[in-house]
Amino acid sequence: MKKDSEIIIQKIMAHLTDTLGDEDFQTLALELFRYQFQYNLPYKKFCQAQQKTPLTVSDWRDIPPISIQGFKALTLSCEPIEDCEAVFMTSGTTNPEKRGRHYHPTLKVWDRSMKGPFKDFVLPDRERITTLVISPTEDQNRFSSLARYLTNAVTHFGTARSRTFFTENGLDVDGVVNALRQSEETGDPVLLMGATFSYVHLLDALQEKDDRFSLPKGSRIFDTGGFKGQSREVEMEALYQQFEEIFGVKREMCINMYGMTELSSQMYDQTIRTKFSDGPVIFDKKGPAWVRTVVLDPNTLTPVQPGEIGVLAHYDLANWNSCLAVLTEDLGIEKENGFKLLGRIKGSEARGCSIAVDQLLSANAIQG
Repeated sequence: MKKDSEIIIQKIMAHLTDTLGDEDFQTLALELFRYQFQYNLPYKKFCQAQQKTPLTVSDWRDIPPISIQGFKALTLSCEPIEDCEAVFMTSGTTNPEKRGRHYHPTLKVWDRSMKGPFKDFVLPDRERITTLVISPTEDQNRFSSLARYLTNAVTHFGTARSRTFFTENGLDVDGVVNALRQSEETGDPVLLMGATFSYVHLLDALQEKDDRFSLPKGSRIFDTGGFKGQSREVEMEALYQQFEEIFGVKREMCINMYGMTELSSQMYDQTIRTKFSDGPVIFDKKGPAWVRTVVLDPNTLTPVQPGEIGVLAHYDLANWNSCLAVLTEDLGIEKENGFKLLGRIKGSEARGCSIAVDQLLSANAIQG
């Protein structure tokens, strides 16, 4: 007889498709909530404190989202953590002693959730592209979900000329320059990939050397992460302007990926995907069909009216082993074609989020 975990994995895997509709999402979300309520004890206590159980919840929007702080304070796993294939950890930029942990008994769900949307949003026009990575990959940081993401991108979608340029000594700027010059000479388009802040170091070095490039048509630039916790910040639009000035890549061929350690799926700018469709270029973010994003009032954690700013909560079916509903600390606004990310929520604006954290800790008898 199959274990319950094997059954839920099989169902999730079967529904990680771009054809997943609202009715199937609803059915699977409620089934996954029942599973997590049964096997994830800290989450069960949190839900019970809010009087939300599988008997009282009949719509996926009523499934209580757990704060990302819960991944720092609690062990949120349906399966025994000693049996997990991987654990991804947050960067700990705010408090290195309290890093969020996301346990993955198997990575096949996470990998499947990454692969299809990457092709859809980043490479809608081609099967493979020479990929140049300027951030650590999995062999350098096995606890980083981004590191695995970058490794997967090269493995599944990179050409034989793909390379990584982050070493134990930092970023190999000369190596990046040589690879970009080779791209110019051969006419082979490239995908430059890395964390947002990695580009600041690269751009500083290129400007100091007065290096400029005219990358071949079809080249694109991928960044992720923003500047949270960094000593230096750059306006995103200013960053994209630099991308065009230094690499010759226009904004419509730049894509920002929005991901979190606490999620198993990623969301993307729709720039590249819509550029290669018949309609206008869309800059709003969107996730795959198995993710739903809602915008909540920061004080009450109830849905805001369309067009109002609120805190984002994501419902990710690929999060089968932890909590499918995750409350972020990110502000956003619902748009006609997705959502727009507006930055981190400030402490004074996060009353509802703070209450949710207090409820979570109180339900599990943890002192904040």
